[in-house]
Amino acid sequence: MKILLAITGASGSIYGLRLLEELLRGGHGVTLVASASGLEVCRYETGVELNDADALKKRWSLPDAGLTIRSVDDLWAPEASGSAAPDAMVIAPCSMGTVGRVAAGISGNLIERAADVMLKEYRPLLLLPRETPFSTIHLENLLKLSQCGARIIPAMPGFYQKPETLDDLVNFVVGKLLDQLGVEHSLFKRWGDL
Repeated sequence: MKILLAITGASGSIYGLRLLEELLRGGHGVTLVASASGLEVCRYETGVELNDADALKKRWSLPDAGLTIRSVDDLWAPEASGSAAPDAMVIAPCSMGTVGRVAAGISGNLIERAADVMLKEYRPLLLLPRETPFSTIHLENLLKLSQCGARIIPAMPGFYQKPETLDDLVNFVVGKLLDQLGVEHSLFKRWGDL
């Protein structure tokens, strides 16, 4: 699959990083775009720089991985056009600002434009909102996007698999994203397999 992964400025960049690693390990082509605040939050929370593809591939010992990095301001990128839309797009984490702008049809940067493309082309758009509590405005915007075809996968880990580490909690949520993409994984045990 060709997947566009966007990381915005909400807390929880670890979800996007873990998803990126799993997709690259699975041999999928990933285009990564991060908002300015997404770059800053990821650096703060994880120490990882998102703007260096070679460093990211080296981090996971995947020198031949199909990773492309785009600038959030690159509205000339192929992903900004319906004729070159990826197979799926994931915004993880997805800030409420991004949710609001996408819900309003605002395409001021590559993340917003690509999300708009996914909706208009009826392709999978997965949002991992990372905010609590949700205001009524947040809920209305998420509902609007859901009604337009986006899939809302909140960062809400399950506990029936008895997580023991932070990685267990992250893997559960990332596994739910992979399920929605139709990508096989073994990040958590399924109910009935415990």
